[in-house]
Formats: sequence, C-alpha cells, structure tokens
Amino acid sequence: MQGGPLSPDEYWVISPPALLHQPASTIVVAIDRDRNSQLAVKWVVDHLLSGASHIVLLHAQRDTEAEMRRLRLELKQTMDMYNAACKEAINAKQRAKEMHMMKLEEARRLEEARNAEEAALAVAEMEKAKCRAAMEAAEAAQRLADLEAQRRRNAEVRARREADEKVRALDAISNHDFRYRKYHIDEIEMATERFSDELKIGEGGYGPVYRASLDHTPVAIKVLRPDAHQGRKQFLQEVEVLSCIRHPNMVLLLGACPEYGCLVYEYMDHGSLEDRLFRRGGTPPLAWAQRFRIAAEIATALLFLHQTKPEPLVHRDLKPANILLDRNYVSKISDVGLARLVPPSVADNVTQYRLTATAGTFCYIDPEYQQTGKLGVKSDIYSLGVLLLQVVTARPPMGLTHHVEKAIDAGTFEQMLDITVKDWPVEEALGYAKLALKCTEMRRRDRPDLATVILPELNRLRNLGHAYEARMSAARANGGSGESGAQISGDSTTVGGSWETADS
Repeated sequence: MQGGPLSPDEYWVISPPALLHQPASTIVVAIDRDRNSQLAVKWVVDHLLSGASHIVLLHAQRDTEAEMRRLRLELKQTMDMYNAACKEAINAKQRAKEMHMMKLEEARRLEEARNAEEAALAVAEMEKAKCRAAMEAAEAAQRLADLEAQRRRNAEVRARREADEKVRALDAISNHDFRYRKYHIDEIEMATERFSDELKIGEGGYGPVYRASLDHTPVAIKVLRPDAHQGRKQFLQEVEVLSCIRHPNMVLLLGACPEYGCLVYEYMDHGSLEDRLFRRGGTPPLAWAQRFRIAAEIATALLFLHQTKPEPLVHRDLKPANILLDRNYVSKISDVGLARLVPPSVADNVTQYRLTATAGTFCYIDPEYQQTGKLGVKSDIYSLGVLLLQVVTARPPMGLTHHVEKAIDAGTFEQMLDITVKDWPVEEALGYAKLALKCTEMRRRDRPDLATVILPELNRLRNLGHAYEARMSAARANGGSGESGAQISGDSTTVGGSWETADS
C-alpha cells in the first residue's frame, strides 16, 4: 500500500455475499484503504479459507491519483498565473490608455500653447499696425494743421488786402471821383422828402428804393438799411463796378452818398422786367417781339460783363427783378452788388474760381456753384436760362425748367407760352426754349457758350421781331389790318398768322 488514505468514492469492494454467487474461478479484487487494511486482509484470509480456489489481491494504483493531484496543482498554478497575467494585461492596458490620454492632453496643451503664441503674435502685429496707423494719422493731422494754418494765414492776408482795397475805394469815393457825382445826405433827404413812403417804389435785401428828382433829372435812390449785414460790402462793390463801366444795357450810376450808403441811378420808367411779365399794376403784356429783343439785350450786357478787362465780371444774381426797363422798354441790368471779379484764367468753361460762400437767389443759382462754391462765367448762364424761360412763359421760376421740358416732350409746348400774347411764332419760340433749357444743364461744361451760341441766336430772334414790327407798322400806315399783311417765310408759324423775315 502507498500514499494516503482514499476517500470513500475512490474504491469499491465486492462484498462476500456477492462473491458467494460467483463461480470458483472468479477473481476477487479487494481495493485496500489505509483506514481498514486490517479488515481487508482479514477478509481475504477468510475468503481463502472458505475454499476459493483462485484469489487475486489487487493493490490500488495510486500513481493516477497523484498525477491528478499534480495536474490539479499545476492547473491551479497555471490558472493563478493566467489570472495574474490577465490582471497584468489589464493593468498594462489601463496604463497604456492613461499614457495615451496623457499624450493627447499634452498634445492639446501644446496646440493651445501654439495657438496662444500665434494669437499673441497676431495681437502684437495688430498693435504694431495700430501704432503705425496712429503715427501716420498724427503725421496727416499735423500736415492738415500746417495746411490749415497756411490757409488761415493766406485768408488773413487776403482779408487784409481786401480790407485795404475797400478802404482805399471808400477813401476814393469819399474824396473825389469824376465818374459820378457825390451827393450830400441833405440833398438826398430833400429829394426823397425825408424818405417818404409815398415816394418809395420798391424794396429789396439791400434797402428801399425811392423815386426822386436831382438836378432836374428823375432818379431812383437806393438807400442802405442800417441792419443790412452785407449792405456795406454790396454798396462798395456796386459803386466800384458801375463807376468803372458804361454800357447801354447796364443801369447808369449817377452818384452816391458814401457816408450813408445811398446810390443814385437813372430812373427806369417801366420798373422791373418781373413786374411787367406778371403785369403788376395792370400794365399791358409785352409783345413777343419785345420779349425777344429784351432777351438779346440782357445777353449782350451779360457778355459785356464777362469780357471786362483785366478780369471777367460774374453777376451772380441775374433774375427778372434785377432787369429794369426804361420808357422805351430798353432793358438794363442792375444790382451788381453781388458781382465778383474772377481771374482771366478761370473765365472759361472748365476752370472755376472757388468762393467761401454762395450768393444769389435760390431758383437762379448755378447748382454746381451752390454745391461746390466754385464760380465761373457759366454760373451766370444757368441764371440766364431760367430768366429766358420766364420771358416767354411769364411763370414763376420754381420747377419751370422741368415743366417746359415735359411740355416739349409731350408736344404741348404752345400751352406753356404766355397766354396774354396771341400771335406767338411757336416754332421760333420752341427753338428759343430749347436753347434756354441747354443753358440750365446741371453740369457747367454742358451749357452753351454765350458769345458763339446763345447771343447769335437771340440776335436772330431780335431781328425777326424787328422785321415783324416794321411790317406791322407799314401795314398800319397803309391802312391794313396789320396782322393779315405781315408774312414771313420759313418754318415759323404764329398763332395769329404767318409772316416773313427781313433777310428773305
């Protein structure tokens, strides 16, 4: 027997009763156990004594059991090693995961650091750019300040020069000037009956105008209002201009009273063109021939101003209220108090002369001059265009160019003509209106030239009117009806009949 005792499930015994039924040759096997080996031996002996001829006693082979125990032990050790290896693998995987997470975190931190560095560099570049821009702005501001200071100095020099010129002009006016007579205020008061309202014939921004008589000559006396801020400047300007120029279609300055700002003009019997166009006071309407003649006279006087030497003169306030008519309805330009002399180099169509402030009446002001303050001789052309339209339509200036242009496009221009005139030459009036519209172009460079385009056409129309009047006079002298005997060739048509020109 080897090894320790076997457990009850590790052996079996053929009990004697079972052996009694076996044949004599049956092999009896007994599996020994440590705890009952004596009983087993005893049992075998008893069995032999009972007459069994063949008994084989088999000792239990305990090698298998030992091997099983060894295998179980190895299996247990292997399982322990496997479990340990699994735990180690799990731990290694966890450590690898943690290392990966640490690597990702480190990469993220590195990326954040790189981004922060790039952002810092970008901010630094922006700050540098701002610094450069601030320095450039400071330099530009300094340049502008220097330029403004220079402009201010130049303006002060010009202002002093203009003031000196005005003082010299006033001194010249106060002392002596053979181009007009100097009146004392007592003479002015006596002539106007101490500025009686009964003798007042008008009033403007400058001041009231009185009808009077000086040296047995009817005159118009314009008196400067004490509260007129620009009055003294306009007074000096008007005296300077009118005392230096003479033209049949410019109002004549007869004298002045410099101490009190009084100007003495020749008296114009028929007042202003504006009053006659709108028939104020119940005056009769102007004939179309008179209107064409007046338009040509105004253009002639305006060209004279633009061609003055050494510097062109721009009127700046051309309108019907500033056109006066004498007893023969000869028109003359007045109120040159806003006129400005401009250098010869800026008297053309393109170059312009910049002023600090615009002047004139709203509806007649050149749009470019109003927007930019740049003055040129063509600034007067715009005013002339509006005036020319009023001459044939007798309508207010507000929106007049738009209404005339719309009527021409619609073919209803004849309805725009002054209805108080019954014998309009419609075709000639239409050409006249189109010329006036060209004068009111928004861009100065698009307006026609006064000397080469406008005045020749107006002179042609004036001659047309002269021919018509001559034929009407001849017809009346011959005892005819006048209108039926007057004819004109060409494309011109009239409301009252047809007539022909003196050129035909």
